[in-house]
Amino acid sequence: MALHRKIDALMALRPDLAVIPEAGAPERLVERVPALAEASLVWVGKNPNKGLLLAGFGTTLLELDRNRCDDSLHWIAPVAAHGLPGLEGPLHLLGVWAQNASEGNRRKDNPGYVQQALGRYRRFLRSAPSVVAGDFNNHVQWDRPGWKMNHANEIRSLARLGLVSAYHVSRGIEAGNESEPTLYWRSRTYHIDYVFMPEEWTKGSFDLAVGRYEDWIGSGLSDHVPLVLEVTQRENRGLQRQS
Repeated sequence: MALHRKIDALMALRPDLAVIPEAGAPERLVERVPALAEASLVWVGKNPNKGLLLAGFGTTLLELDRNRCDDSLHWIAPVAAHGLPGLEGPLHLLGVWAQNASEGNRRKDNPGYVQQALGRYRRFLRSAPSVVAGDFNNHVQWDRPGWKMNHANEIRSLARLGLVSAYHVSRGIEAGNESEPTLYWRSRTYHIDYVFMPEEWTKGSFDLAVGRYEDWIGSGLSDHVPLVLEVTQRENRGLQRQS
């Protein structure tokens, strides 16, 4: 991911909490990205050059739930975020980088890492306000009748946990009707990155912004643009600037 090239653009978003797929291990990153030296970092992965990084900034402190963490679910991390501005108590975050085609997985036969993780971490996600966010590498346009890795299955599982897609709620659309891609390939675009948040938060004020093509793709920084969620809840239970 070459995060050292993207750190200025990331920090310009002023995040309290960031989910960053395809990032190197912290001990390697901090040498090249001094801005991360004071951040609270959690990293999971098998390749020290490319894993899933979760970063807390300012007062946000992250703690990997090692008692629940399942190493077989590569690149998915259950993390408790403490000290988020305006949020009383911890936020439970399930960071996602779903490499659905890895290790011989087939969409027809395998439910995929996200679906497995939603079952494995069900109690974790129900025990505190929770967010599931990251690169799901999935979309309903790829679904087929009876296939286990269908994105619609993931959406239903998340709904049973009381979680909804911030993007779709904010735009008032159903899955499959996205007009703003998050992944740009040379000849195709896809919306495969998501932030699922508690449905209760939709009763308050929130905003979900999609990063600008010019800032991320046109500049050559990445093939993805970020999703930036800002939530201000009633009764001083806000969560702000989560990217």
